[in-house]
Amino acid sequence: MGWQFDGYLRSGFYSSSDGQPKGQYQLGGDLQHFRLGNEGDTYIEFGVGRKWTLSNGVSWGAYVMPTIYNGKAGASQIYGYISALEFAPSLTLWAGQRYHRIQDIHILDNWLMQDGDNYGAGVDGVAVGKAKLNLAVYSSGSYANNNAVPNNARRANFQLTGIETNPGGKLTLTGAAVSGDFAIGKPGAVLGLLHNQKDFLAQGVNHSLFLQTSSGHASLSGEFYNLDSEGAAQAGARQNRIAEALDWQRGRFGGQAVLGWQTTAPDNAARYRDATFGGRLSYGLAANVKLLTEVGLTSRDIDNQPLQRLNKATLALAFSPNADFWSRPELRLYASRYDWNSAAAQANLTTFAVGGKTRANTFGVQIEAWW
Repeated sequence: MGWQFDGYLRSGFYSSSDGQPKGQYQLGGDLQHFRLGNEGDTYIEFGVGRKWTLSNGVSWGAYVMPTIYNGKAGASQIYGYISALEFAPSLTLWAGQRYHRIQDIHILDNWLMQDGDNYGAGVDGVAVGKAKLNLAVYSSGSYANNNAVPNNARRANFQLTGIETNPGGKLTLTGAAVSGDFAIGKPGAVLGLLHNQKDFLAQGVNHSLFLQTSSGHASLSGEFYNLDSEGAAQAGARQNRIAEALDWQRGRFGGQAVLGWQTTAPDNAARYRDATFGGRLSYGLAANVKLLTEVGLTSRDIDNQPLQRLNKATLALAFSPNADFWSRPELRLYASRYDWNSAAAQANLTTFAVGGKTRANTFGVQIEAWW
């Protein structure tokens, strides 16, 4: 009937020791939120779309995605599109606000390559040999901030996907240029490279290597950076990132692992470097039961300050339609342990380290589902 329904849900019972936060233990880096047993929140997005195909073969459609985060309602996507036009049968033209995403690292809850989340318009599917080119332009407003002109910023993005490099391997290139009337900070640009390899070193193992660099008010992912902040934090930054992610399913064993390094040099603050190493392992105990464990080792090194460290470990028993790593919905009973050093405590006295504490425990029951 031309209808599309999709979405995502996480929620549950969350608790912690000594009244500390029920989740979100991280030093702040893009690669540092190891999420299993470390969310402590409720989030749902429900997408509804409708596509019509006319008698001449032209198709058009509309899509909306309402969201609820900890009781606050909003909308993350509202856009329309048209495709199969006679002069461009393989192209899709769109306008509105949409997730224009390429790839994430699931255990970190972070889309490392995307350029959506603002008012925009674009064209998808331009053939470049066997690869496909997407082009888009964005203004600085969104449905979340109801403001179309913070710094009067504008952004032009490209995504070149599906470049065949070797058997089982494909390359993606992304980039953007940002301009605007900035009171603080500078225009910017971003370039990104992603290599995906199937059956990397062994059958059933997939590898993803991200190499990204950005400047000014452009983020590493391809979006705007710090447009809506006020005061000194409003400036841009020079940033670089390298991240390697592996995921696998071999028999009863599945999982995802990540190794990452990111440097940020703000225009008007001290430079810092974030390091990340960790992963999540699943083991199928029975047809619908699996054991999960996740370990994350993270650090933040700020110029002329002591090194911050925060490490976490989670053990969970999960129930799902089958015992594979990616099987959802997944109902989890978990317990997590966090330890951080005194430098991390001093930097986070208003969040998870209130009173100078250097450890915490959380536990709960959570469901995660996508459809």
